[in-house]
Amino acid sequence: MKIFHKLAVLIKNIAFNKMKYWNPEIQKSLSGQEKKKFLSKRKIVRYLYRQGMLSGAEIAKILNLSSPTTQTYLNELIEENFIEYKGKGESIGGRRPNVYGLVKNSVYLLGIDISQNSFSVAVYNNDLQIISGTHSKDIILGQDVALVDEISEFAKNVILESGIDKEKIMGVGINIPGLVDSQSGVSYSYLNSGKKSVQVLFEEKFNIPVYVENDSKARALAELRHGAVVDSKNALVIQLDWGVGMGMIMNGKLYRGNSGFAGEFSHVLIEEEGQLCTCGKRGCLETIASGRAIVKQATQELERNSNSALHRIISEENKSITPIDIIQAAKEGDQLAISLINNMGQKLGKGISYLIQVLNPEQIILGGAVSQADEYLLTPINQSLFTYCIPKLREDTQIKISQLGIEAGLLGAISVVLERLIESK
Repeated sequence: MKIFHKLAVLIKNIAFNKMKYWNPEIQKSLSGQEKKKFLSKRKIVRYLYRQGMLSGAEIAKILNLSSPTTQTYLNELIEENFIEYKGKGESIGGRRPNVYGLVKNSVYLLGIDISQNSFSVAVYNNDLQIISGTHSKDIILGQDVALVDEISEFAKNVILESGIDKEKIMGVGINIPGLVDSQSGVSYSYLNSGKKSVQVLFEEKFNIPVYVENDSKARALAELRHGAVVDSKNALVIQLDWGVGMGMIMNGKLYRGNSGFAGEFSHVLIEEEGQLCTCGKRGCLETIASGRAIVKQATQELERNSNSALHRIISEENKSITPIDIIQAAKEGDQLAISLINNMGQKLGKGISYLIQVLNPEQIILGGAVSQADEYLLTPINQSLFTYCIPKLREDTQIKISQLGIEAGLLGAISVVLERLIESK
């Protein structure tokens, strides 16, 4: 009998290998009870990926299923080597419940973090560990959708070289700058063919669910799930790279606004009749308090300041200055670099004072490359808040540097997938 049982399980697993829960074509081929069962088991896998471990009773409540039906699905997923028994949970008045979690490396998520100058790719397992390594490539982001082919092929090669079974990847998260409608998957700023959304273009390449989000909003989700905002209900996550972006956590959830574009902090007016911004207005925050702005200012100042250490980068290293170069020079005591970051912090603080007085957040988290300036940036921001912000509101808001580091973008991409997988039907 044991032999027949093992044979039955083997046959079932072979059959399952042809039925991946995240393959849209398989879902379309099902109907009635088979489809309901398929979707319920898929949801169990998704919830366990995001939550880590859940009891049978918790799963039944989440999916609105009976306990016997839930247990049947759990047993089948165990046989399929997707989930496993993790022991007993805490009692809430009766017997301690059985707790379940995913088998390690049974499923994966692919994260793609796109910026204006490069993109990064990594595959995460269900313990949120990068198991492919992080791989990056320089690009020039624009409207040419041929870049979708380049990014997709690069990502497929990362998967291939890592030895991961691509059939185990249940979703792709993609961050991209600019105006993004995350529900339709349309990017209005980049890779906009006018015919197909970015989401559809990538889904055609990967043939699994793809979710697209604005890069700053994705980073806000990463902070909410894995970073400094875990214990906060209301927080703002400001991304300081070549540009300025912001994601907003309101009542413990990512706030997108009426059209999905909430958080365009970079285009707040700071200087009347200031520099022309890419948005067409003048004096926007991004024109004076972004990585691109301080690089432009540094280049202009170097013509008058021959003593700055930044001259070495241009003359000896023969390359263009980056925001990181300016930050490093400031930490080495270069007065020009310190002055540039100080001026940026003052302007940024003025903009942040508006946010605090309108939204009254618990925390403001500064991320991105420019946030590595740490106290060189935080000090002038706080000085500016003393000038422009109501004291009580200022005192009730903590301003911190993100601890997620260079992984923030990819973690954001994965967080978007986990969020949307749960929401999707």
